[in-house]
Amino acid sequence: MAIGDIIVGIDIGTSKVSTFVGEVNNFNQIEIICSTMSKCSAIQKGVIVDEEALSIAIAKTIKEVEEISNLTVNSAYTTIPGKYITIVQNSIVKEAKDKFAGISVRDVASAIIQVRDIEIPEDKVLIDIVPDKFILEDGKTTADPVGKFSSNFTLTAQIILAEKEYMKKLSSIFKKAGLEIDGVVPTALAERNLVLDTNELNDNVMILDIGAGNTEIGIFNGSSFIYTNTIALGGTNITSDISYVLGISTEEADKLKRQYGLALKSFIDNDNNIVLNTCKEIENKNKTIKSSELVEIIEARIEEIFTLVNKDITAHGAKTNINNVILTGEGIVNINKSDMAGKIILNIPVKLSTGRLMSTVKSSHRVSYALVRYIAARPYAKTVSSSIGTKKENHLGKVIIEKIKNFFYS
Repeated sequence: MAIGDIIVGIDIGTSKVSTFVGEVNNFNQIEIICSTMSKCSAIQKGVIVDEEALSIAIAKTIKEVEEISNLTVNSAYTTIPGKYITIVQNSIVKEAKDKFAGISVRDVASAIIQVRDIEIPEDKVLIDIVPDKFILEDGKTTADPVGKFSSNFTLTAQIILAEKEYMKKLSSIFKKAGLEIDGVVPTALAERNLVLDTNELNDNVMILDIGAGNTEIGIFNGSSFIYTNTIALGGTNITSDISYVLGISTEEADKLKRQYGLALKSFIDNDNNIVLNTCKEIENKNKTIKSSELVEIIEARIEEIFTLVNKDITAHGAKTNINNVILTGEGIVNINKSDMAGKIILNIPVKLSTGRLMSTVKSSHRVSYALVRYIAARPYAKTVSSSIGTKKENHLGKVIIEKIKNFFYS
């Protein structure tokens, strides 16, 4: 971590924009400066449908940050949905400059920069390099080769590409909000160290983050980032289903979902009566239903979400090596037995996230906090600080490439 760096992370969700600001302290931990949030529905089915509204929401959170922290924020890191991401696995062999002195930081930094030299399609842009494994000449694998005596080493890494058109749109939105983009990180990659516990970090796992309108998929084989995608369904769809089927207001539907949330009808203990207060039928102003009717609606949509996830990871050949599924996200965590529903459909063990840092911040700021932690933990980083207090005008591609260089050159 780069001590003293102030990092601004913005998570753009389907129901809100969340901004988190943290500083790397002398203990290499993230010290919370502030967090803000603005409701925003500018993204529908994973697509930005209202650039102006999104820009305004981002600007609002930044204004609140500046008022709370007395800082001037000119740039920020942000998340990107998995549907816009392509992961390229690559490796290179790097000779140590002086094998008698041991592998140096510059040897490693140079390797990380070189491993990004791949053929990039015209419709993609490089946004991140994720160093994965270092293999010494004797075949031993290490997380950090610096100081090891080896004449060469092999670096395996994930090269993260994003759709160029989405990045252009994102850049335009941030500029309207008065910000430059420091870097862009896939949501699942940012969340990994937050939602997984220590044992799961070394396992072959799939993170399923079911939010308001999207479900983010992230698959990791140990430390290797293998696959990511987005399913355009989430907790809001469950609420909408309840509202539509029962003919009640969205507010009441959401309240009932939280009060009686259950993913499987077979787990109902008492099939209680529920009085509906906002029924649109004039003759049924105080209509009564059974709780099983409500759970049936919830179960149907949850089943669809897991079924679509199963089809996606199967079609992309990503399911084979998954040992465990870790479930998280505001759209699902309050619905009991959702892990059981997932296990039945995916035929893989499913559990709710027990990551020890999950309770560090409010759930509404979880992803933006995870983003800040991910950036702060970049290995061999010279600086990862957002631009605080001074304005800089740069082209998006140049900014990101320069940031990548700064990550790895010390």
